[in-house]
Amino acid sequence: MSKEHRKRIRQIALINAISHAGKAQQDPVIGKILAETASLRAKVKEIIPLVAEIIEEVNKLSLEDQKKLAGDLWLKASSKGKEDKERRLPALPNTGKYETVVTRFSPNPDAPIHLGSARAIILCHEYAKMYSGKFLVRFEDTDPKLKQPKLPFYDMIEEDLGWLDCKPDEYYFQSDRLPIYYAYTEKLITQGNAYICHCRPHKFKELIVAQTACPCRNLSPKEQMRRWQKMQDGTYKEREVVVRVKTDLAHPNPAVRDWPAMRIINTQKHPHPRVGSKYRVWPLYNLACGIDDHLLGITHIIRGKEHLTNQTRQEYMYKYFGWKYPEAIHYGRMKIAGASLSKSKIVQGMQEGIYQSWDDPRLATFAALRRRGIKPEAIRQLIIDVGPKSQDLTLSWENLYAHNRKLVEPIANRYFFIGNPLKMIVRNIPKSLSAKVALHPDHPERGFRQFVIEPDHGVARAWVSSKDVNNFEPGQVVRLMGAFNVKIGDIEENSVETVFHSKQLREARELKAPLIHWIPEYMNLKCRVVLPTAHVLEGLAEDSCAELEADTIVQFERFGFVRIDSNEKHLVTAYYCHR
Repeated sequence: MSKEHRKRIRQIALINAISHAGKAQQDPVIGKILAETASLRAKVKEIIPLVAEIIEEVNKLSLEDQKKLAGDLWLKASSKGKEDKERRLPALPNTGKYETVVTRFSPNPDAPIHLGSARAIILCHEYAKMYSGKFLVRFEDTDPKLKQPKLPFYDMIEEDLGWLDCKPDEYYFQSDRLPIYYAYTEKLITQGNAYICHCRPHKFKELIVAQTACPCRNLSPKEQMRRWQKMQDGTYKEREVVVRVKTDLAHPNPAVRDWPAMRIINTQKHPHPRVGSKYRVWPLYNLACGIDDHLLGITHIIRGKEHLTNQTRQEYMYKYFGWKYPEAIHYGRMKIAGASLSKSKIVQGMQEGIYQSWDDPRLATFAALRRRGIKPEAIRQLIIDVGPKSQDLTLSWENLYAHNRKLVEPIANRYFFIGNPLKMIVRNIPKSLSAKVALHPDHPERGFRQFVIEPDHGVARAWVSSKDVNNFEPGQVVRLMGAFNVKIGDIEENSVETVFHSKQLREARELKAPLIHWIPEYMNLKCRVVLPTAHVLEGLAEDSCAELEADTIVQFERFGFVRIDSNEKHLVTAYYCHR
């Protein structure tokens, strides 16, 4: 590497680090230097450790030092980046009213997050970046019974956010904030704006539909506080009482009328994974979420329109406390055709043994997408394209694959993989032949794979796909990619007889001969490809795949893009991504 190359890598790393809160990311830096300097593409193996070394140095610097070193280059990149973002996402409302724009993503750690969460995560993160604001993550883990949080999912969610490059500025855990919710519940009770309700659910529903107050509603604040103490001291049991926030009993939406805010959970039977049985009274969504959005300074809530009713409920509480409700943007429902975005169904599938792991390729979890070779940048671009529109929409997997294809096509080298292989016998080969096939057709500087055909008395053998053989007809000429042309003879159950026809590609084109991929008989290793259906396709890969490292994305020619999952003991395991 020349000094100029090192200098440019350092500049790119500095700009990338500044764009990511002081921590440069390796893949984008490698991609940019290769895109800028074609001569370096043949030296990619040398570049990777050099970039890693430079990134390590850059990431040790403070953000201010990084900006000073980047100088005008950072200012230009920053200006361009902001212009691009503003063109892609509509402006947030009323940002001038706030000193700092603050957004939040609020997962429940009862299961891994998945593609259905991507819109909330990426929009909130992108908007915070756009306005140089803050992005918070708040774990809403206040249901240790029905939506019981589990410790591994906290870590998995953090890992997924890191993979998406959406690391928050701060983390909060609602299970740590019970005393805060208690204090504000007591304020509501003493104000006369909340009450403890003994009514059975079916009876309360009858009263609410009739727009009639339940007998508990108009008891004095003193009596309500006495009941509140009984909720905490164990006098009342689970499901005996709830705290309700008073609203308009004539509100046109019955779901808004006197909504439930606190309930008792038997944490001896259902302990919380973080705080055990320390608390027995737990907040419901609207109380905890509403209080936290105010106390944590959330300026813009970006979430699905299914929460419109929750906003109406919470606005009553905000009025009682004299608070102003944050700006709220409610986007429409987003579905992915053919993908299950229901956490409960995913969890049920795991419990029933339908799925083997949280990264099962049939799932839309980020762990599964990552294992299949979907790039986080593809997900980000998909979500930015969709934006915060209020209309419902249904996307297909192909929408995501199209974005991913643009990212992986330039970087994925090509290799041959034969699924369900059959033996091809080629006779009358005049001499030893070698075939050079480019690692990437658009980047010859990356090099070639070489296949050698050594005939024994004019006969050689190779592996071809049974799928291709099914389309052969006796007398037909086909071309082995990068090598030579053969004429089809007898087609048997486990093999196909052929005769050497000619060497030149020109002749194959004149005959309109189909191109097929192939592997010499002794230049292969076992390969299994896990498909999106979780079925496994057994086959053979060319032996140069033995050098591929795990997590590398390659293209198996005429098959599709795959991510190498493991490579050991002469067996390559890959996960299919898409065509």
